[in-house]
Amino acid sequence: MKINGTNQTNFNPYQKQLQKQAEVKKELTNKEDKIQISSQAKQLQETAKPDPARQQRVQEIKQAVESGEYNIDPKQTAKKMIEFWNNQG
Repeated sequence: MKINGTNQTNFNPYQKQLQKQAEVKKELTNKEDKIQISSQAKQLQETAKPDPARQQRVQEIKQAVESGEYNIDPKQTAKKMIEFWNNQG
């Protein structure tokens, strides 16, 4: 009597699923974060460096604030805010 059993090479029906899971896990562990900065972004970084005259003005304001000598004109501030919002529309 001859008995034809299951195909021995495909005995484990979940073998393909296990292999896929192993491949996915391997891919996840091999991934690296990469960053690329375009030449345009590099150029913007170079041009965004602060102007020395502006830095001097900022330092003057900081010193005035720290010493308590810096005064704010509320009317001028309100005027500038209104101008800003009127120009946005």
